[in-house]
Amino acid sequence: MRLTGAIVLVTGASGGIGRATATALARAGAQVVCAGRDAAATQEVAAAVGGAALTADLREVDAPAGLVERTVAQHGRLDAVVVNAGVGHAGPVAEMPAERIAELVDVNVRGSFLLARAAPAAMTGPGAIVFVSSIAGAVGVPGESVYSATKAALEAFAPLLGEELRPARISVSTVLPGVVDTGFFGRRGAAYDRRFPRPIPPERVAEVVVRTLRDGRPRRIEPRWLEIPARLSAAAPRTYRALARRFG
Repeated sequence: MRLTGAIVLVTGASGGIGRATATALARAGAQVVCAGRDAAATQEVAAAVGGAALTADLREVDAPAGLVERTVAQHGRLDAVVVNAGVGHAGPVAEMPAERIAELVDVNVRGSFLLARAAPAAMTGPGAIVFVSSIAGAVGVPGESVYSATKAALEAFAPLLGEELRPARISVSTVLPGVVDTGFFGRRGAAYDRRFPRPIPPERVAEVVVRTLRDGRPRRIEPRWLEIPARLSAAAPRTYRALARRFG
């Protein structure tokens, strides 16, 4: 799709990958609608990119459709959505509060699905939906079981939704980042303390998101070398898991 002049809604836009994506989209000529739970931070990003700000909490079941409705009310249409908002958690499942499990499912899965349900009706021409997933959704990460499962749900959902929306000329894609240098690890409850792989900047992921909006490629992994473990995990899960236990 053509991004110049396009109305693009970005969730989780108040920081990290969302903020970097909003910036990259504005640079590409899009009109960005920044959505986030933190009103002040979201408004700051919107002001910086010359876009609009919407406050929403995707834990609320009506919030996704409300974002689409408010975007159309302000701009008259919607051309693309970057479904980026997400919540992480590190720690054994048995030690997770039930409320925390529900939050991950509500934001990462239900909120994403409901936004993807509401958005196509507002798209009148070639459009795009990009889910910012995670390499955890492809390979699974012990100690982040619930988070990995929520991202795997997006990986299962996106290609099927893409088939449903193909007649409407709406592409559906996932972008799977590896370790990204954002505040995500502080919020998930455990810092990232591995020496490898090294975190990549969120701007690098944002450029991949913009490229994917343009060409509609169904799936991209960044950095690209992570395609190797993703393919091994899919083709030979027992072998992958044995290697992962040995080498970390």
